[in-house]
This record gives sequence, structure tokens and C-alpha cells, in this order.
Amino acid sequence: MNLHDLRLPLISGTIRPALLAILSGLLIALSFPKADISFLAWIALVPLLTTLEGQSPKAAFKLGFLSGLIAYAGLLYWVMIVMGDYGHLPLFATIPLWLFLSAWLALFYGLATWATVMGERCGIKSALMMPLAWVGADYLRSFLMTGFPWTMLGHSQYRLLPLIQAADLTGVFGITALLVLANVVFYRIIRALSGAEIPYPAKSAIIFVLALTGALGYGFFRLNTPLPPAEPLKVALIQGNIDQAVKWSPAFRESTLDIYANLSRQAVTRQTADLIVWPESAAPFFFQENSPSSDRIRNLGRELKAHLLFGSPAIEQRNGQLRNLNSAFLLASDGSELGRADKMHLVPFGEYVPLARLLPFVNKLVHGIGDFAPGETVKPLKAGSTPLGVLVCYEVIFPELARAQVNAGSRVLVNITNDAWFGRSSAPYQHLSMAAFRSVETRTPLIRAANTGITSIIDQNGHIRGMTSLFKEAVMTGEVQPGSANALYLKIGDLFAQGCLGIVVLLLMIQWRRKRPPAS
Repeated sequence: MNLHDLRLPLISGTIRPALLAILSGLLIALSFPKADISFLAWIALVPLLTTLEGQSPKAAFKLGFLSGLIAYAGLLYWVMIVMGDYGHLPLFATIPLWLFLSAWLALFYGLATWATVMGERCGIKSALMMPLAWVGADYLRSFLMTGFPWTMLGHSQYRLLPLIQAADLTGVFGITALLVLANVVFYRIIRALSGAEIPYPAKSAIIFVLALTGALGYGFFRLNTPLPPAEPLKVALIQGNIDQAVKWSPAFRESTLDIYANLSRQAVTRQTADLIVWPESAAPFFFQENSPSSDRIRNLGRELKAHLLFGSPAIEQRNGQLRNLNSAFLLASDGSELGRADKMHLVPFGEYVPLARLLPFVNKLVHGIGDFAPGETVKPLKAGSTPLGVLVCYEVIFPELARAQVNAGSRVLVNITNDAWFGRSSAPYQHLSMAAFRSVETRTPLIRAANTGITSIIDQNGHIRGMTSLFKEAVMTGEVQPGSANALYLKIGDLFAQGCLGIVVLLLMIQWRRKRPPAS
């Protein structure tokens, strides 16, 4: 036997699993916007599952981590745009930070595959263990280290309306569990057909078909359930397309207000509006200071005879210190101020520095008007008879915040955002896809005004009724019927995901105790 004969098995034994894990990562990334090939999510894990055959738990973790690293490196490439173009960091700094964030999220893929192989070694079939472990890992990353539930597997199905209606029971986690179960079933069928010594997954296939049929049946029922009668809210959403480079410059303040005023006037000529919405930080100054610019906005509301909701920084005294807040103000049609909602979940290193006392050398990556403090209470704002729940920027990716707004009485969710940071990347499309789930989970319509796009109206079934183009001035008008708030998810929250995590931990503990050698 020559050296080549010895090397070939070694190469095939180490490189092939890595290549298959990488393939799974690529398929996962392609299932999300902007590629948006959503059906790939139903088979994306099949290559990864193939690599897990006969692997140790440690090796399974590495393969899952590799797959997650490739997936998130592809999904989050826009992080380099944020840090480079707007944080002014050099490329040699943005690349490690992009990879670090991707690696953090990939850890949870590794955790899921580790738990799956551990379960199989203890006699727990992957058709049970992997969906539970995947959801459990996703739930952990939704809150650990401030949480970043961006592009969970279930989010890829945002356009498949009959399927995602079940999110009002389980949140996005239920859709993720169904997708993972499908992948396990398809993998085992393919392996059985290929002649491998793997039995056909009869039981798990039946469970999958029943679960899919139940989800779709429930979805069609929900889609055909009429809404309770309510007075519709006529809305006008304004997309100013203000260049981020000049947004905070005092020299451009009046021209910025000119743009928003003119677009708002255009909107009311199309349709009378009960509510006009401008994006996050549309008023790039402290509205509270009662300056001529503040008076101009009040006068515009009187002129248009509509409620006006807009983003503006606010200032508040707390514990003897003045703190900046990222806020939204609501004016009545007579120009009087009806209330203010403050952003509660801030962007780490964008709006504040985590552990600032321990990291005094770290500056904010995005320079604005100063460090922000989070809001302290959920405050629905009332436009006429319709309570509004305001979610500022990426708050819309956190289901617990939307749930808190609706449980506090909101019947229309309003997402104001400035996605200019993302450039012409896939991030604005990913952001919108997750916003659609907040409507389904809470049975509450969501209206979205974005500085550079995507501005949209989403009904309580998650149907996206129109999308503006990126980086263009735009106006979107329409009617929304206040939501029913008739959703089990509003009452039980993430009980499904918590249950999945708890079952995984319990199963592994039971099996570990069974396998543990008796004490001498």
C-alpha cells in the first residue's frame, strides 16, 4: 500500500463531513431574504444530519458550529457595512467583529447538534431530540447576552401564510420545530432509500404529516376567520430617505422637515388620514425643547388635521442625571402632544456600551447624539379611539416586546425604524420578514415607517400589503383594522420553547443518571 492509499481515507473522513456541514449552512442562508428560497429550509439540515452519523458529541458540536458559522456569516455580512461605513472602522477590524457575532450565534447550532447526538447515544431518536434541541437553543439565544433572535429558521417561511398562523400558539418556535422535524424525516427517508442500514421513519413521518396537516388546517381556519367589527384606521406612512451622513447636521434640519412636510401633504391628497407616521429620528433634534422646528411640526399636524407620530430623541432626568432616550411622540390633530413612547431594548454598541464601567476603552460603533438610556414602561399611545404600540427599530424582532404592547392594550403596532445603516443589503428584507411574525403572534396589524425603506403595512395574519423600494422618497397609504388580540401566545408567551428546552434538559439528565456507573 502506498502513501496515497493511506491519505485518501483520512482526507475523506475529515473533509467530507466539513463540506456537508458547510453545504447545510449555505442552504440555510439561501432560505432567507434576500435570496428568499424558502423551500430550502425544509431540506437544509439533511447534509448536516448526514455528517452526524457515528460522530461523538464533541465532533457533532463542531459540525453544528461550522454549519451555523457559514449560515450566519452569509446572513450577517451587512454587519460590516454598519461598522465600516457608519462606525468608521477599518476592514481589519470589521471582519473579526462580523465573524465573532456569527460565531456567537453558531454556538447555538453546535449546542443543538451536540444535544441531538447525546440523545441518540442515550436511546432518544433524533426525530424527537433534534426539534426539541433546536428550539431550546434558539430560545436561549433569544435572551442571552441581551438576546439576538435574528433569522431563526421559522422566519424563513414568512410568506407561507397558512403555515405561520400557528405562531399565535407557539411563536416562531413552533414553525422552527416543524421545519427541523421535516429535515430529520427527509434525511432518514433518503438514507433508507440509499441502502443504508437505517429503517424507514414510519412513526416520525406520520407525526410530521399530522403536525403539518394540523398546522395548515389551523392556518386556513385562521385566515378565514372574520375580524370583529371595528372602526378602521386610515394611515399614511412617510419614507423620507434622508442621507445618514447629513441626518444629524443642524444645517440640514430645515430641509429634512421640508421633505417630510411635503410628503405628508402628498399623502393626504391621496387619502384623508387619521394617522401620519414618520420614521425613527425623523425629527433630528430634541422636540421637547419647543424650538421653531418643534412648532413647525405642530403646525403641520394642525394643517393636515391628522394625528402625527414621529421619531425624535428625548431627554429625561433620572437620579439627578439627564439621560437621552430614543423616542416617538404622538401629536393630536390640533398639534397638542398626546404622549411619548421610549425605546426599551437598545442596540448594544450602537446606542449604549454594555458593561461600560468594565470597558471604558470601547466607544459606540455608531455615532449619534450621545449614549441612550432604555425606556422604563410600556406606554400605548392613543390616536383617536385606537391604542398604538410603538416598537422602535429592531425592537420588532423581539416577540416579548410586541406581546407586552398588545397586553397593555395596543391594537395597532407601529414600527418606526431607520434601516439606512444596512445599506442596500439583505438586512432590511430580513428585518421585515421578522416583523410579519409579530402581527401573527399577537393578532395585531403592524404599520412600518422606515427612513430609507422598507415601509409597509402588515395585517394581523402576517400578510405584507405593499413594500416600498429602498433609498427612495415614498408615501404609503391604506387602512388597517385594529387587531382582535385573540391569540393564545399573548397569554402563555414562549411556554412552547421553554417546554422544549426543559424536556431536553430533563431527558439528558435522566439518561445520564441511567448510564452513570454505580458508586463504589
